[in-house]
Amino acid sequence: MGRDRRGVGDAVTRRVVITGVGAVTPLGVGAHALYDGWLARRSGIEDGVGACRDFDPKAVMSTKEARRSDRFAQLAIAACAEAIADAGWEPQQPPCESDMVGCVIGSGIGGMETFENQCQVLRERGPERVSPLSIPLIMGNAASGLLAMRHGLRGPVFGVMSACASGTHAIGVAARMIQAGDADAVIAGGAEATLTPLAKAAFAAMDATSPSGISRPFDARRDGFVMGEAAGVLVLESAELAHARGARVLGEVLGYGATADAYHLTAPDPSGTSAARAILRALADAGMRPDDVDYVNAHGTSTPLNDRSETDALKLALGNYARHVPVSSTKSAIGHSLGAAGAVEAIATILALADRVAPPTLGYEEQEEGLDLDYVPDGPRPLRVRQNGGGSKPSIAISNSFGFGGHNAVLCLGGAPASAR
Repeated sequence: MGRDRRGVGDAVTRRVVITGVGAVTPLGVGAHALYDGWLARRSGIEDGVGACRDFDPKAVMSTKEARRSDRFAQLAIAACAEAIADAGWEPQQPPCESDMVGCVIGSGIGGMETFENQCQVLRERGPERVSPLSIPLIMGNAASGLLAMRHGLRGPVFGVMSACASGTHAIGVAARMIQAGDADAVIAGGAEATLTPLAKAAFAAMDATSPSGISRPFDARRDGFVMGEAAGVLVLESAELAHARGARVLGEVLGYGATADAYHLTAPDPSGTSAARAILRALADAGMRPDDVDYVNAHGTSTPLNDRSETDALKLALGNYARHVPVSSTKSAIGHSLGAAGAVEAIATILALADRVAPPTLGYEEQEEGLDLDYVPDGPRPLRVRQNGGGSKPSIAISNSFGFGGHNAVLCLGGAPASAR
């Protein structure tokens, strides 16, 4: 495919479609394990954490390869293998010139497990016993580099680190690369594995995590987020490339918006103003109005501050229409996977749009004053179907991610066109 570059201000931009998805989450290995489990109201949270208990790295790599990658990168490798197969790509054979295929993987922390293990080795056994692989395993861009090597991706390849917004930023930046003609296809997503002693203790010391070990976003009893681990990877392609190779289209990245609170390093701006601006930017980028939105996949962490500020941001961005759109949180089923969350949630959203359903917010029972949107407490619910001439329009959703540091990232996603379903 040609690069199809266009100048600044040109009204025509390349469409970015999603042709493959892959995930490893506390609900199981596979994107549909995530989605089907959530729809069935099954929680992947056990003993107060969302661990990927079904994941075995040896299912996707050799023992030697596993030793040379931290757990967060292992999760990314497994999710990517599924996404590429789902897209119909051949191993080591991208569907276009390899230097036009990029890879952007977000992670909030990177190789935390390796970091803690090697600190213990240093203390107990001395510096000469520290592994020479420590830095390659710890670095946050390791996942994207490993995926590029495994699949022969020679376009723009890098990592994104913006805390809990990392996965969403990665997808948004990847879409921009395709729109700009810097790539024809990009592997994009996020991965995180921080269920380690230091990470657990540090988040608990901040009073960020739930003492009860229950994730119940937007509920009056919410008391903090539940730590989780996961990876989510999407295959993004230009619509031209996907059409030329006869690919099945799962959905479309219609818009992307990003802002910063510039308020506090860990607490969200309680007004929700900058988060609302990110939502509006994503809608404007997509050429959509607030009343075009059929579903909102919320950041919904189950913390007192986030859920209130996000609710207020939705009211600011969507106006009166905010009360008429279903809003639910994937984190109610799998916990908060930090830098992987946005990618995992984008995958769940795309699959929900294909089925035209709003998945539920698990654990929501008690309303708090001011938190008065439709949080879908009663199980999966059909989305409205909007007619377009003789057929129906694809469903539209926004997927929110708000990270420590005041990072706000929002995607506007579209379901597959009727001809592709």
